[in-house]
Amino acid sequence: MFSIPHHAAVVIERLEHFGYEAYVVGGCVRDSLLNRAPKDWDVCTNATPQQVLGVFKRFNVIKTGLKHGTVTVMVDHQPVEVTTFRIDGEYTDNRHPDAVTFVSRVEEDLARRDFTINAMAYNPTRGLVDAFGGQQDLQAGLIRCVGEPDCRFNEDGLRILRALRFAARYNFDIERETAFSMRRNRHLLENVSVERIFSELKGILIGHGAAGMLLAFPEVFAVFIPELAATFGFDQRNPHHIYDVWTHTAHAVQAIEADPVLRLTMLLHDVAKPACFTTDETGKGHFYRHPEKGAEMAEAILTRLKSDTATLENVVTLVRVHDDAFPTTRPGMRRCIGRLGIPVIEQLFKVKRADQAAQSAHEQEQKKAALRDAALLVDELLDEPPGFTVKDLNINGKDLISIGIKPSPAMGQLLLTLLGEVQDELLPNTREALLERVKMLNIEC
Repeated sequence: MFSIPHHAAVVIERLEHFGYEAYVVGGCVRDSLLNRAPKDWDVCTNATPQQVLGVFKRFNVIKTGLKHGTVTVMVDHQPVEVTTFRIDGEYTDNRHPDAVTFVSRVEEDLARRDFTINAMAYNPTRGLVDAFGGQQDLQAGLIRCVGEPDCRFNEDGLRILRALRFAARYNFDIERETAFSMRRNRHLLENVSVERIFSELKGILIGHGAAGMLLAFPEVFAVFIPELAATFGFDQRNPHHIYDVWTHTAHAVQAIEADPVLRLTMLLHDVAKPACFTTDETGKGHFYRHPEKGAEMAEAILTRLKSDTATLENVVTLVRVHDDAFPTTRPGMRRCIGRLGIPVIEQLFKVKRADQAAQSAHEQEQKKAALRDAALLVDELLDEPPGFTVKDLNINGKDLISIGIKPSPAMGQLLLTLLGEVQDELLPNTREALLERVKMLNIEC
């Protein structure tokens, strides 16, 4: 069950050799018990930071957080974070302890941790230390706070999102009192940096149980994306939908592959529907221009969360075009590919399939057939020489200059005219044919 890698085993063995206790702790123990490969291996010990530095004086040691008892020991170019057993002082900022006190027993250290599944330690000789029922909660599929939930969340508000992330990752439930406390203390997220919130949000969204967390804790997500609140329970009054906007959103998130860009897109793709809602004379609901409005809202939301530019631009583009019908003609699809690019086209197919998967059965076969036809058309065009952008033309500005055309804005327009004729299959994309057409167009001008 526990296969401690060499670099972590060296740290434990060396600390034990010098008379100290040492354990692997936290996430690596949790994942080992779940038969998952741990990402990192952390060690806790009763050796003080100065004693740890002495034990590893011949190693490369980074003083990561000496004040809080943590150093990083490099073994075979692999980092091992080593932390002295400690208890935390007050958390006046609801994020970090003002001070720590070093202690001698591992159980005291485990008592300060967030959730029972993260509050276990293991030593190859002494075995598993599980003072708070973490192994039992793993078997039951539960996220439960260590001790009093209100205390844990008041110490660090980010733990509310960490609970959601762990539950989503492992498809676990959240224990009843822990869940009540998360809802009760959700305002504490206002003390957390948007960068940390955005990181945790992406972790929640890519989890196997993302939809369950979105549906169970909508008010938590509304703390940092208040624009979502209008979608909660919003009746779409449309035969294409069996869910309210938020429930549709949650199912659409789960229906797409676990990629942060794609899942952020599904989270925000219908965020503008309540603002764009109208009904016709029959009472049927419509959401005209909600993709355009949604793109504006998505940009504002992701900017506020300090998203990286690439993610923001990708998500905003997909939200803007998510409801557009794919062209059915070869020229139209060439122009669509040229405008969006192949990577976005491929993402857009995934977005549309996920959107449809979270809708009613109304016209589903027709929708699936239309997507299949569009995908076949794209494949057909990609098997041919490209003709999607000006760069795909078999001539360029230098070729135009070589036949006497002076550099000017008109040159760019001339290339666009050629591209349009190639896309419309009125002109072959060969150097000879393109140059001959240029001469004709230049004469006509």
